[in-house]
Amino acid sequence: MTDSVETTELATAPKTTMEIGDILKILPHRYPFLLIDRVLELERMKRIVALKNVTITEPFFQGHFPDKPIMPGVLIVEAIAQAGGLLLLTEVPNRDEMLMVFTGIEKARFRRPVVPGDQLRIEVEVRAWRMTAARLEGKAYVNGKVAAESTVTCRLVPRMMRVGAAEPAAGDS
Repeated sequence: MTDSVETTELATAPKTTMEIGDILKILPHRYPFLLIDRVLELERMKRIVALKNVTITEPFFQGHFPDKPIMPGVLIVEAIAQAGGLLLLTEVPNRDEMLMVFTGIEKARFRRPVVPGDQLRIEVEVRAWRMTAARLEGKAYVNGKVAAESTVTCRLVPRMMRVGAAEPAAGDS
């Protein structure tokens, strides 16, 4: 009896790592805007460690900059937000009906350029969390050195919200 109880507990234990297929089931982002390739660690409601492999085939490198490709800092902050959103959305039972959207970016600092061939290690910690909003602190590392850091705030909103509206359309819930 003990073996079946242990097996059941293991089967229902939350994932602590994720591959791309798992990520695609949770985040709404798709190529070319999905900026998370893998999750190495996930501690429910506390922190996440994710990876982004930066390749020369990224579309933004065509114009930023043609002779010296550098990943735009705002996309590094977006990767931090996506990692945080992934962590938060794992706790939302009706996540197919919801979106996690940015509401603020604070204390963004860019320490070193991120270039093709780099692997971003994105570490995000929850600083405050209510079911509909959160404040997250994130750092992106390359080879163990901080490339960028930022505090981001986000909010959970219905997917059926009208474009440009602060609240759902009449009849939306």
